[in-house]
Amino acid sequence: MNITEKILSNKLGREVIPGEIIESEVDLVMSHDGTSPPAIKTFETVSDKVWDNEKIVLVFDHNIPANTIGSAEFQKVVRNFIKEQNIKNYYTHGEGICHQVLPEMGHVEPGKIIVGADSHTCTYGAFGAFSTGMGATDIAMVYATGKTWFMVPEALKIEVEGKLNPGITSKDVVLNIIGDIGIAGATYKTAEFCGETIDDMSVGDRMTITNMAIEMGAKNGIMEPNKATIDYVCQRTGKTENQLKIFKSDKDAVYAKELLYNVEDLEAQIACPNDVDNVKPLSKVEGTHIDQAVIGSCTNGRLADLKQAADVLKGKQIHDDVRLIVIPASREIYLEALEKGYIETFIKSGAIVCNPGCGPCLGAHMGVLSEGETSISTTNRNFKGRMGDPLSSVYLANAGVVAASAINGFIENPENII
Repeated sequence: MNITEKILSNKLGREVIPGEIIESEVDLVMSHDGTSPPAIKTFETVSDKVWDNEKIVLVFDHNIPANTIGSAEFQKVVRNFIKEQNIKNYYTHGEGICHQVLPEMGHVEPGKIIVGADSHTCTYGAFGAFSTGMGATDIAMVYATGKTWFMVPEALKIEVEGKLNPGITSKDVVLNIIGDIGIAGATYKTAEFCGETIDDMSVGDRMTITNMAIEMGAKNGIMEPNKATIDYVCQRTGKTENQLKIFKSDKDAVYAKELLYNVEDLEAQIACPNDVDNVKPLSKVEGTHIDQAVIGSCTNGRLADLKQAADVLKGKQIHDDVRLIVIPASREIYLEALEKGYIETFIKSGAIVCNPGCGPCLGAHMGVLSEGETSISTTNRNFKGRMGDPLSSVYLANAGVVAASAINGFIENPENII
């Protein structure tokens, strides 16, 4: 059996098989300021009390602080729900993006079943958890019962080998994989990532990869926790390794398909408009004019991303025609970036540094594009109209490429800047 099958089997107390419809208890449910209100509305039609007020996590991150009357009303609904239901775990004062805050605050562990009202809930698979996103109605029923249903997914084994060249990151690795598999190539399957490259990655780098599993259609992304991940979880939860439920795939586990990628000579990858699988090497799109550059999001707003960008920007100025927006993924990361001088570097370069949150990633706040404008971003989606006007364009890249592009006013290789 593979990791996902073992986690689901452990929860049910029997072996599951791919394609089987199961009902399962969940260990944790998350929703944010954009998805909580419709879930709450549905919940109130079926129950007046949540199943467990300690297993629900609510985060304000999509429009924080509120930027419209509508978002303010949404947040008011959630605040009232927190008080009425005595919800114990909530982050409503700009603590950061839900997918960064939950691991930081010790809510994520290996072997857990975690669901969230956000498609990028698959991020937590980096910690060896089964985690997936679902709609507001399903989340409402989890609020009420602590249970939900799944079809046990088939699995893709995605093995990655080779040492990455300087300036090449896990963002490039996952974009390369998505470009090969396609946006629907892993639909309702487990994307299980393994191999020496994955094993050697930091916690943040691994989160970037599982975060984008949904961009190939996967039900969940997952990895066997490496030492760095186990140490991180133990630090955040206060538990020892022996107290964690760590599952590993059997050597004879059955997969729908097995794929092998060697990233030894991988070039920086760019997802071009308007699909995440429209991926090209950086050299093929260099020189493309940009109006905006964004560094942040649950995909690449972590400290390593900010460092990569700051190293490129230090002592330089962004182009007069470019708006560079920098948004740390959490308050903790923001404070660390302040201490290390990255924020000062960004501000001196002419960047706009915003509070932790989702910001312009979904075209809602702090950086919406107008008609005909082009952005290069470290975010996870570049669909038509994703960051603003339907006639705008979005390219996806790693933080170093975004920073270099902001300096020159067109998509640029950082090697030409440093």
